[in-house]
Amino acid sequence: MNSRLQQRDSADEKLSNSHHAVSKQAAVDALTDKNIRTIAEVERVSEARRTFGERMADRFAAIVGSWTFIVIQSVLLVIWVTLNLIAWTYRWDPYPFILLNLALSFQAAYASPIIMMSQNRQSQLADRRNRLDLQINLLSEQENTEMLHLLRKLCEANGINVAEETCAALEQEVSAEHVLNQLETAEKKAKADKHAAKPTEASNGR
Repeated sequence: MNSRLQQRDSADEKLSNSHHAVSKQAAVDALTDKNIRTIAEVERVSEARRTFGERMADRFAAIVGSWTFIVIQSVLLVIWVTLNLIAWTYRWDPYPFILLNLALSFQAAYASPIIMMSQNRQSQLADRRNRLDLQINLLSEQENTEMLHLLRKLCEANGINVAEETCAALEQEVSAEHVLNQLETAEKKAKADKHAAKPTEASNGR
């Protein structure tokens, strides 16, 4: 009898854990769906705000940067060159294919600036996302600092020992400018060490 009760309790516990796991996963899925919808809405608004020129530039860049365009252009170039090499009667662009070079030059002259327009817009969008990431990271850092401060007070109120120096260091607000200065200093030092190592390597090679 006791064995049956224990098995029943174990089955009920497993079922409860399973329901709990499903509910947690459902909550995570709901948050993920909300974030996805938010990002999709931001992207939709950004796409809708494009000017006519930006739409044309993006469309042109998408066409030129596709395998379909490369294949079609390669086939046309092969046909052009072949016909002008083996034609019996009329060769409208004989070797060295001056007309073909002129057409490709015109294509490159117009394609490059249009593609640059699309790339500049994508670069602006990337910069905007980077600034948004920076703002969110700074806000997260401030929230974490405040939480550490509150946790330390709770530990002190409950008589829990904590590492004073470590907690004090973590509770300090991190200055973005100070971190950037540290990164720049480290980069300059790395470049200086690299330049200083070049004469040494050259002398060893001799």
